[in-house]
Amino acid sequence: MGFNDSIRSCRFLSNHHGQYKMRIYERGDFQGQMMEFFDDCPNTYDRFRFQDIHSCNVFDGHWMFYEEPNYRGRQYYLRSGEYRRYNDWGASSARIGSFRRVHHKF
Repeated sequence: MGFNDSIRSCRFLSNHHGQYKMRIYERGDFQGQMMEFFDDCPNTYDRFRFQDIHSCNVFDGHWMFYEEPNYRGRQYYLRSGEYRRYNDWGASSARIGSFRRVHHKF
């Protein structure tokens, strides 16, 4: 994987000044094992022994999913809402290697 000087998309993010809370599920439609998060996760496999996240419910804050561990690879931005299937956040696969909270630093 290399670097280039192009930007494929850009989005304005509104400020978030509250808590961060998200639930992830191992199956679609909020089924299967559920885990709740309030902070970043650099490696999903090390943390809970699976990498496929099929659905997600974001209660508070803005989050970024990454296909690879350590915040690498394709990124998916999630704001508050229900994501019943991985394609709801724009992914073509359920594979998520890491995720973190989006903070505004001005």
